[in-house]
Amino acid sequence: MRPTTTLDLTDPDVVADPYPHLAVERARHPVAWHEATQRWLTFDHPSAAAVQRDRRLGRLWSDREPAAYLEPFNLLHRNQMMENEPPAHTRLRRPVAAAFNRGHVERLRPRVRSIAAGLLDAVDPAGFDVVAEYAEPLPVLVIAELLGVPDDRVTSLRDWSQAIVRMYEPAPSSGVVAAAVSAADDFAAYVRALVAERRERPTDDLVSDLAVRPADEPGGLSDDEIVASVVLLLNAGHEASVNVLGNGLVAMLRAGARPAADAVPLAVEEMLRFDSALQLFERTATEAVEVGGVTVAPGERIAALLGAANRDPAVFGDADTFVVDRDPNPHLAFGVGVHFCLGAPLARMELAESLTALLDRFPRLRPAGDPVSRGTFVLRGHRAVPVSGV
Repeated sequence: MRPTTTLDLTDPDVVADPYPHLAVERARHPVAWHEATQRWLTFDHPSAAAVQRDRRLGRLWSDREPAAYLEPFNLLHRNQMMENEPPAHTRLRRPVAAAFNRGHVERLRPRVRSIAAGLLDAVDPAGFDVVAEYAEPLPVLVIAELLGVPDDRVTSLRDWSQAIVRMYEPAPSSGVVAAAVSAADDFAAYVRALVAERRERPTDDLVSDLAVRPADEPGGLSDDEIVASVVLLLNAGHEASVNVLGNGLVAMLRAGARPAADAVPLAVEEMLRFDSALQLFERTATEAVEVGGVTVAPGERIAALLGAANRDPAVFGDADTFVVDRDPNPHLAFGVGVHFCLGAPLARMELAESLTALLDRFPRLRPAGDPVSRGTFVLRGHRAVPVSGV
């Protein structure tokens, strides 16, 4: 008889603090069938890692229904690298990958420092919302710089991104669906116009680089694929960085921890591990695969619960404690295998620079009220984190 779980991923108690619930499940089984969503769920680190590494478990996009109504949303996903497997994944990823190589990321470091300093100049040290006034605008300004999007469109990018990613939750409401469709339509229209403009007048940015390559030449992408790539980079880069910094800072302040200057990279890794910004990543079996003692049949879905994996006590000592200088730290926040996060080098640099700037500016940084949750499970984060620097 196969193991089963009735864990409700929409339960307010689970959304508020999933980790005790995930620990109970992990103690019962590494993998279990979830009847409510018709998929397997993983609860330990080895199983979550196996799901991401095994090429027989793929990202196989199926259009959301009703397909005609959801076409603006579906279009952005069926053409993006994260929803495809090789060789399509390789073809879609390769033209974008150069923008995230080590040298290019290092060239962005002074800009990240400048943006961080400017945002911190504008806050009230006596009390400010570190999410709305710092963690949210910083990564989208950095991605906008990389893509070549003008700063005056940053607010629109943030709004579109936040509307689209709420569709990834287990049970989006009709209002969430309508907002996502509208945002996907507007976002795609804006990127198409930007691509057309860059073809006429290329500049030194990623959109120009993608736009000037003919689709039928090596490294070339169709307009639909360029739009999907740009939207993915903005959504993934923005949402992950906001939530990692917000979640990690709450954990760090509650733990009364401060990293030494040379240990900031370790602190960033612990922020990524301790309260995972992305909690769930799904795959579909293309043939029978054994994971965690169960057999995933062809066509069945299995979701790696990354937050559960990153709190597995068999892998992490004091797994439920924020250890600011934890080392080693084999968390799965960026994934593993062919879908390892393309933007990981940029995210690590950006998080290290933004955390350093914040703590240097406000060495006595402390909570100034309770954080306000976004109320979502898959993309876990805070809507507001009030702090004081005095």
